[in-house]
Amino acid sequence: MSDAAPVSPLRQTIRDLALADEAMRVRDLVAVSALDAADRLAISEAAANLVTRLRDSTSPSLMEGFLAEYSLSTEEGVALMCLAEALLRVPDNATIDALIEDKIGSADWGRHINQSSSPLVNASTWALMLTGKVLSDDADTALIGSLRSVVKRLGEPVVRTAVAEAMKELGRNFVLGRSIEEALKRAAHLEGKGYTYSYDMLGEAARTDADAKRYHLAYSDAITAIAPHCKALSVRDNPGISVKLSALHPRYEEGQRDRVMNRLVPRASALALLAASAGMGFNIDAEEADRLDLSLDVIERLLSDPALNGWDGFGVVVQAYGPRAAPVIDWLYDLAARHDRKIMVRLVKGAYWDTEIKRAQVLGLAGYPVFTRKANTDISYIACARKLIGMSDRIYPQFATHNAHTVSAVLHMAGNDRDRFEFQRLHGMGEDLHQAIMDDSGTRCRIYAPVGAHQDLLAYLVRRLLENGANSSFVNQIVDTSITPDDVARDPMADFAAWGDCIANPNIVAPGELYGPTRKNALGWDLTDPSTLADIHRQRAAFRTIQWSAGEAGNGIGEPVAVTNPAFPTDIVGHVVMAGADAVPLAVSRAEAGFAAWSARTAKDRSDCLRRAADLYERHAAEFFALAAREAGKTLLDGVAEVREAVDFLRYYANEGEALGGQVAPRGIFACISPWNFPLAIFSGQIAAALAAGNAVIAKPAEQTPLIAARAVALLHEAGIPPETLQLLPGDGPTIGRPLLSDPRIAGICFTGSTETAKLIDRQMAGALAADAPLIAETGGLNAMIVDSSALPEQVVRDIVQSAFQSAGQRCSALRMLYLQDDVADGILEMLRGAMDALRLGDPWDLSTDVGP
Repeated sequence: MSDAAPVSPLRQTIRDLALADEAMRVRDLVAVSALDAADRLAISEAAANLVTRLRDSTSPSLMEGFLAEYSLSTEEGVALMCLAEALLRVPDNATIDALIEDKIGSADWGRHINQSSSPLVNASTWALMLTGKVLSDDADTALIGSLRSVVKRLGEPVVRTAVAEAMKELGRNFVLGRSIEEALKRAAHLEGKGYTYSYDMLGEAARTDADAKRYHLAYSDAITAIAPHCKALSVRDNPGISVKLSALHPRYEEGQRDRVMNRLVPRASALALLAASAGMGFNIDAEEADRLDLSLDVIERLLSDPALNGWDGFGVVVQAYGPRAAPVIDWLYDLAARHDRKIMVRLVKGAYWDTEIKRAQVLGLAGYPVFTRKANTDISYIACARKLIGMSDRIYPQFATHNAHTVSAVLHMAGNDRDRFEFQRLHGMGEDLHQAIMDDSGTRCRIYAPVGAHQDLLAYLVRRLLENGANSSFVNQIVDTSITPDDVARDPMADFAAWGDCIANPNIVAPGELYGPTRKNALGWDLTDPSTLADIHRQRAAFRTIQWSAGEAGNGIGEPVAVTNPAFPTDIVGHVVMAGADAVPLAVSRAEAGFAAWSARTAKDRSDCLRRAADLYERHAAEFFALAAREAGKTLLDGVAEVREAVDFLRYYANEGEALGGQVAPRGIFACISPWNFPLAIFSGQIAAALAAGNAVIAKPAEQTPLIAARAVALLHEAGIPPETLQLLPGDGPTIGRPLLSDPRIAGICFTGSTETAKLIDRQMAGALAADAPLIAETGGLNAMIVDSSALPEQVVRDIVQSAFQSAGQRCSALRMLYLQDDVADGILEMLRGAMDALRLGDPWDLSTDVGP
């Protein structure tokens, strides 16, 4: 990784806010919104009146009725989401029948009967209830029993067809057309009423270059088909298209920045030029937060193209649920001014909230890249809207929302000038709200319309269900008459004021606090964040050529042996003095004294040493990253995981040891024999467990990775564990292992490696050690993945590649055998080959390397 290029102050502000303090950020945004008490009261009253009017004079759409009745807070709502997400792609009847039975057979559909104002929803409920009872094994009446028997014998195709058609109807309500031509025909009706459209070609992120080319062609064909409908002089009055950058390259990620800029940008540029020639809008869709910084570089490259001079149709989508939204808008305005452009900005609430929360927790980040309360997102949206309204000389705002309070806030802040922005809604949702806005305010309204085959709807549909099926969403609440109009249209800033110091959601603890107050989560490093990467690069650089050492001269130990880099054998990583057989009894004698002193200490004292060691591991993380790459051949991604797992082991066993206290008696001296594929994590886990219980440890690391083990032991000693209590004996298995296993003073063995070696150890122990000496063995396995036709191929291929090829496949949990349902095998295998072609092999030191040695 080369030295980072200088960044502008605006871009640095965006980076600094990647994991901003939520409370501080929301306070800033409240100030940016510049709404006083009178403004806020007027907005809330207007929004409540709008809710009342909509409830009195309109009826919810089929989709709104479904989402209200079957929200994601209900078991039935989750079942429907899972069914809709999978059913349409299943080609075989047997899997369809099993899927239906699995998802709807056990749910309580009866409680939803006649609860909706929509006859279609109620009819569907009856059908689902009947199907569920028919498929249930718990049918307890003669009638239901008879029905079940008849349907099982004669009517499975009927049930299958009915449910499949219901799911297709769900799809039709979210997809404007199966092709762009069909979508354009269906759009004509509402275009005649003053609406415009932005077309979104369905499809998830490309997994292969062939996928990317196919998506690129689909976008090109769509732009060509839409072009004749762009008859107005202004792009504001013409239809447009939305493009996902992740569809244009299979490796749209920070680690592959060079490929993104060299291959993705030309593809996106060709589409932008085609859209410009047609006079239509061209929006870059927003995606996950870990792609934001990279997307800004792509956007800057595209917008700086002189060929786009004079075109006002380039657009960017900004997600208000991120603390970076407002400074991104400032950056976009500055970019437009620098290149003398007018651009469009579509402001949305955000589409990946659940994913962002979970990712931050898994990675152990310092905070969240999204707000943890919905009201905070609403405040952010209002503040961003205030900015955009004041930037109309360079930016045409597009406010995408289904929320009456948000709409009222925008109209209030815009005043009488309703021509300098537009509202947007999703196809199939928010219809009555936006019709009322157009009728009352004369504002433009654009419909974001997915286009594609129904089987391509799935991932998009799940995102929409997650956004709008939650019981906190406006779409859900407006049809729930148990919630008053004032409550539906409540002011988010009033919520903010009522929270006091508890502005972040207290039910979503910070990633570092996932395990409660007594155990810190392991520190994480976000390898998609340029600032984090720059810090790692700077710190690792000190260890690029350094040489480490392991082992001690004397005490029966032999001559130093060079340890080489498996990626570059000419790179001498360091030297190890391998122990001879006569070193073992000396080490065991020392360990006896070490055990006596260590076991006499309190459990808390021992655990505190392990916790200090965990902190030291984190402090020396860059050195471990370097060692993992140069000695063990691990990529940076694997190096981060290695350190975090080791830290987790230390803290976990520290807590367990302290909790058990005097309940478990230490056994004596443990021999810990660890593998080379996890030279820090498993090595540290074995040692930590034994030490936490009060035992002394003789650690024999893998022959290939003694240097990283030596650094770990040095830090454990620094943390307060006596040298005689924890000893490192580097050497080969026959020389060190046999004498250890034959010494009756050894009280137990901890081993990770092959099953064959574990059996050998077991036999050797039986002839030499005490009968109750335990062998704690973690051995290899053969792991299989079984894929049926209900699985989304893109997710399947992603997980196959990750499991089979991360860590170069050198982990006992790596995927070895893949079983595919025949109906989908050809397509998945083709995608898998393409995804493998997109992997990079090379020096694990480089961020762009996927598979090292």
